[in-house]
Amino acid sequence: MRRNGVNYSKYGYIFSIPFIIIFLIFSLYPTLYTAVIGFTDMKGVIPKPIHIMDNPFQNFKDLIMENVSFRQSLINTLILWIANFIPQIVLALLLTAWFTNRRLNVKGQGAFKVLLYMPNIITASTIAVLFSTLFAYPMGPVNSLFHALGWSDAPIQFLQDKNTARGIVSFIQFWMWYGNTMIVLIAGVMGINPALFEAASIDGANGIQTFFRVTLPSLRTILLYSLITSMIGGLQMFDIPQLFITPAGGPDNATLTTSVFIYGQAFKGSYMYNKAAAASMIMFIIAAALSLIVFYLMRDRSEAKLKKQQKMINKAAKAATRGM
Repeated sequence: MRRNGVNYSKYGYIFSIPFIIIFLIFSLYPTLYTAVIGFTDMKGVIPKPIHIMDNPFQNFKDLIMENVSFRQSLINTLILWIANFIPQIVLALLLTAWFTNRRLNVKGQGAFKVLLYMPNIITASTIAVLFSTLFAYPMGPVNSLFHALGWSDAPIQFLQDKNTARGIVSFIQFWMWYGNTMIVLIAGVMGINPALFEAASIDGANGIQTFFRVTLPSLRTILLYSLITSMIGGLQMFDIPQLFITPAGGPDNATLTTSVFIYGQAFKGSYMYNKAAAASMIMFIIAAALSLIVFYLMRDRSEAKLKKQQKMINKAAKAATRGM
C-alpha cells in the first residue's frame, strides 16, 4: 500500500509569514516611502500636500553641492568608522588567536569572553553618561587623574577639542563592539575543520604560521561578514555621537555623523523631511556601493579563476561540437 507522505515544507512558509508581514510594514514600506519623499518638497511640522519637484533630484543636488554640514558629516562618519574599526578587528583577531590556540589552552575562557563582550550589551545612553562623567570639566575623574600625575596644571576641556572628541567617540565605538567581533570570529574558527590544524601541526607549523596560513584564509567569509556589518553600522552611527556630546555634533561639528545630520534635518528646526530622506537615500547608495566593492576585493580569486577556466573549456567544447 502507498503511504501518504507528510509535507513539512509548508510549515516553514507558515512560520515565516509573521516575519514577512513585519518586514513589509516596518522596513520595506518606510524605505520606499523615504525614497519617494526625497523627490518631493515635504517639510514643516504639519506637512502640506506634497508633490514631486520640477527637478526631482534638486534635494540630492543641494545636499551634495551646497550643504557644507552634510559633506562634513560624510567625512566625520568615515573618520570615526576607520578609527574604531581598525583597532577593533586587530584586537578581535588577537583575542581570537589567543582563545583558540590549543597549545596555550587558556583557562577560564568563558569568564573572559563574558567580560570582553559585556560592553556590547550595555545601553548606549548608559555608556554616554559614563564617559561624559569621566571626561567632565572641570572636576572629572580623568582631569583629577591628570592633575594627580602632574600631566596638567589646569583642568582640560576634553570635549571642546575637535581631535580629542573624535578620538573619544571612536574609542567608545571600539570598546563597545570589539567583543562582539571577537565572538563572531571565534565562532568562525570553531567551524574550521580540525584536520587542517592537525595537518599544520604535523608539518611543523608554529602558532603564528598556523594562524596566518590556516586560520585567516579559512575565516575569509566571516571577515567579510564582520567588515560589511561594521561598515553599515559605522555609516549609521547615531547614539553615541548624539548622546555623548552636547550639543550634538561636538566642537566645530567634529562628531557630526550622517545619521545625526539626518535626524537634525527631519526633527529639528524647519523639519525638512525631504532633505532628510534625500540624505538617507544617498547613504543607502554609498553603503550598497561600498558593500559591492568589499565583496569584489574579498572574493575567492582561486575559485573565480577556476570558474573562468571552466567557462573557457565549455566554450571550446561547444565550438568543437559545432565544427564537427
